[in-house]
Amino acid sequence: MPLPPERLIRDDILRLSAYHVPDSAGFVKLDAMENPYRLPQPLCEALGNIAADAALNRYPDPSARVLKARLRTAMNVPHGIELLLGNGSDELIQMIAMALARPGATMLGVEPSFVMYRMIATFCGLRYQSIPLREDFALNVDACLEAIARLRPAVTFIAYPNNPTANLFDPEGVSRMIETASGLVVVDEAYYAFAGASFLPRLADYPNLLIMRTVSKLGLAGLRLGVLAGHPDWIAELDKVRLPYNINVLTQLLAERILREPQVLEDQAAAICAERSRLASALTRLAGVQVFPSNANFLLFRVRRAADVFAALVAQRVLVKCLDRTHPLLANCLRVTVGTPAENDRFLQALTTSLAAGGIGAAAP
Repeated sequence: MPLPPERLIRDDILRLSAYHVPDSAGFVKLDAMENPYRLPQPLCEALGNIAADAALNRYPDPSARVLKARLRTAMNVPHGIELLLGNGSDELIQMIAMALARPGATMLGVEPSFVMYRMIATFCGLRYQSIPLREDFALNVDACLEAIARLRPAVTFIAYPNNPTANLFDPEGVSRMIETASGLVVVDEAYYAFAGASFLPRLADYPNLLIMRTVSKLGLAGLRLGVLAGHPDWIAELDKVRLPYNINVLTQLLAERILREPQVLEDQAAAICAERSRLASALTRLAGVQVFPSNANFLLFRVRRAADVFAALVAQRVLVKCLDRTHPLLANCLRVTVGTPAENDRFLQALTTSLAAGGIGAAAP
């Protein structure tokens, strides 16, 4: 008789829950840090022609050489630094974890942060250790340095800016962690377009540093493209665990064409930053709402009875992310993606109604 899954699948996998993506049909969707703006119509028409002419019957360029060249220019990659591409940054995290998963090896991170670091470490058999952020979500540099010295992690992940807290960590503290680490340090710059800060120019200074980016937050989430930049020795070894043809034909062709006009995405990022300021100011004026500083395309805020507020927003067909009970530092926190002006106004209206219902917003959080 065939054995059931629980008799064959690893115990640590059985204990996990799958990454949940809620159904957003019919909602004002402000839960996934997506760029709310579509590409200009002339560019969409050009992309349509490219897609129509694509050789879908053939495998893609296994090295994505043309796309890499375009990315080097668009990202201003320093001379002597190589690139590795992934099906989103998630695949890049997995490549790193797979390559470093020696018996007893450790992945170090901070929490709260991107949940996929811990999940992928588990998938790949790495021990995961995390250092709590301070109450204001700042990096506890001394605790991180102590953990690096004690655990000697094979890899340390630092989100810069951090998700879900939206803040940039002290760059000097991050530099000290890189300098102290004997293992690899990955600075995840998924939100770099909204942050005004980057460690990419420092790559030549640190042979154990990798910079990870994605085009998802720029407005190309549907293309699923992540970029890893670093010393050629590291990139060559990590490339060995990359699955063949991992960047499909359409992603290669369309991303390369879009990146010929970087001003389009840069202008959209600037519009998002402007709306971020307006949205933060509006939230600050609401009684019972605590808004945290943001260097990303989303805002973290705290209310009383976050679960009730979240349910009230859902009832009004507005979808944000409820982070309450995901980490002690995130008690009663919600996260909202910066949308279009109309979407943000709809969210603010729904939130005001939700806070008023049942006296939810009657006191400060």
